[in-house]
Amino acid sequence: MPRFSIIVPSHGVPGRLSQALDSVLAQSFGDLELIPVCDSPDAPAAAVAAGHAGRDRRVVPVNSPPSAGLSGARNAGLRAARGGYVLFLDGDDLLLPGALAALDQRLTETAGVDVLYAEYERVPWWEGEPANPAAPLLAKAPQGAFAPGAAPWLTGAQLPAWSACYRRSFLTEHELTFPEGHFTDLGWGGLVTVAAGRIAVLRRAVIRHRARRQGSRLNAPGPHQRDLLDQVDRVLRRAAERGLPAERAGALFGQLFTQVLKTVSRPERLIEGHRAFFRRAGRLYRRHRPAGYRMPGGSLGTQHRLLAAGAYTPFRALRGVNRVAAGMLRRLPKPRMLRTRLRYARALRRPLDPNLAVYCAYWGRGYACNPAAIHARARELAPHIRSVFLVEADQAHTVPEGVEYAVIGSHRYWEVLARATYLINNANFAEGVVKRPGSTHLQTQHGTPLKKMGVDQSTYPVVAARSGSFAKLLGRVDRWDFNLSSNRHSTQMWERAFPGSYEQLEYGYPRNDVYVTATADDVARVRRELGVPDGATAVLYAPTHRDHATGFEPGLDLAAFCEAAGDDVVVLLRAHYFYDRGTARGSDRIIDVTAHRSAEDVCLAADALITDYSSIMFDYANLDRPIVVFADDWEVYRETRGVYFDLMAEAPGPVARTPEELARVFREGEYRGAESAARRAVFRERFCEFDDGRAAERVVRRVLLGEPPEALPPVVPLAERVPAPAAASLVRS
Repeated sequence: MPRFSIIVPSHGVPGRLSQALDSVLAQSFGDLELIPVCDSPDAPAAAVAAGHAGRDRRVVPVNSPPSAGLSGARNAGLRAARGGYVLFLDGDDLLLPGALAALDQRLTETAGVDVLYAEYERVPWWEGEPANPAAPLLAKAPQGAFAPGAAPWLTGAQLPAWSACYRRSFLTEHELTFPEGHFTDLGWGGLVTVAAGRIAVLRRAVIRHRARRQGSRLNAPGPHQRDLLDQVDRVLRRAAERGLPAERAGALFGQLFTQVLKTVSRPERLIEGHRAFFRRAGRLYRRHRPAGYRMPGGSLGTQHRLLAAGAYTPFRALRGVNRVAAGMLRRLPKPRMLRTRLRYARALRRPLDPNLAVYCAYWGRGYACNPAAIHARARELAPHIRSVFLVEADQAHTVPEGVEYAVIGSHRYWEVLARATYLINNANFAEGVVKRPGSTHLQTQHGTPLKKMGVDQSTYPVVAARSGSFAKLLGRVDRWDFNLSSNRHSTQMWERAFPGSYEQLEYGYPRNDVYVTATADDVARVRRELGVPDGATAVLYAPTHRDHATGFEPGLDLAAFCEAAGDDVVVLLRAHYFYDRGTARGSDRIIDVTAHRSAEDVCLAADALITDYSSIMFDYANLDRPIVVFADDWEVYRETRGVYFDLMAEAPGPVARTPEELARVFREGEYRGAESAARRAVFRERFCEFDDGRAAERVVRRVLLGEPPEALPPVVPLAERVPAPAAASLVRS
């Protein structure tokens, strides 16, 4: 029998689940079983749990349907548990290093207590300093094991379920399970308090609770708020049945009704029925109030007395619930010109245009990427929708003929932003853009994440310094209704990097459709446009941006590479989109394609790709053509930028660490050998999951036409797709 069973519900947090599980398996104390609780065997979190189970036999995943909620997931874990003591860990929290060793030592010292309460860190995991909310409560407790009556103020109703360690035989003896419904921690903590005979405390933080930036779901408005009174009634009935002493009963009663008053005093948490909620709370107060209970003093005591009397109207007046709503002008952007600001304000007062869609890519750098691909498909499938692309003034000349556009910052720009029902971007709209009720924001993203993104960058000083306020970033994330993903890896990383309430669309990237739909004629046309000589092997060199660099440097002597790699090799140089041009110097065999509007065209023209850590490798893999990773500064990049997985171990082809190695890989043909193809096949299975050529269609039909998910074209299996042919393969055939 293991010493500890750690139960980890995973609903809604597959992107962070691996961190939670790793924090347990990395503990110095190893006598444990780890029980991840997944929605179903095919849920995203199940793949994470199965991967850990495959590497460590202490991991024993179980399933609990989403309809069972958090209480059902924890109870499923309890049924599977075999350990002497049980801990609970939320799937987006972490077990701190040394936690299990400290718990084991304290349990040994206190000789088999029923419950061991511990401190925990509470930290906004995107930015902010940690707090320790339990420390003041536990500081006053006796030093050793003690009966609950020795510290009546210490009740589980004040503490989360995961801030304690429970003797499993105690839970079994008293048939303790998590009560159904919301506020299940409150119900559980109260029931445990009533049943416990001996408890102890550990004055050390064992859990890092990463508070969700939107706050607790329990604070959101809705009918689930009524469950709070059910939990309070359940706990106080059990306390009465057990004949809890007056001092303990009074402390428990006071703590439970402190929670009730937090909801009663915030009528916005109840969409309807606030008066009925108040009246029921008052009845419970009068029914369960322990004999001799002394109400608190001050304003809180006044609230207690009004609740006990059922005086709803005076209570409303006391809390000042009739607040004046903030005006729209307070949320407006602050453009330089007051006239522009007022124009936007007037436009916001006009109704939304149900047939207006606004698109933007790379902060206005032109008609490109996923927004452009969706725009093009919408013109076919939803011609009734007027589409306007937003571009910077110096990019207006690059917009294709027939595409309506607005220059960023112009009066027309603010007008279409104010009235558009659909807003589609691969980055973010301006800080001051208002998310209007009834509008739909689609974030398309612009790559699969290898490097850390969003709030995950906060611990990397060089990147964080350039990223600005993460709080403001998350305010922009709050505008998203949909977020696009091209593979399950991305889905999980976006959830971590951009926490929000949006819906994930696992539809593939529309810009990658062309890799399946393009023909040999399309490939030949693009190569002619780019000036690739007939019969040449075109190698696309596309390095990523370095946050610690001040400008674009290729990191590779391309002229020397061409000479060493072979007489037929030409290089297509494409710098990161942060730069207008590359540095194509020293050879007529280097073609600078940085300014070419379409990265997809450039990929179609290339027979092979050399990159370092650019996300272009994930897109290019859809073509099933050779990829070589040139990683001359991997260690520096990994430490300064942060990465989500070890590219050196999971690369889509050969890895070269020096220019000489890179030239040899091409000169000797290793780049297109069997081993390279095998690595690429594994990479494609993981990262080309949804890019089947119909991503744009799925997006248009779901987002712009409002079709249900079940009506959309299913994803074509990878084995059934036929990528656009490479020019080299055409020549060989």
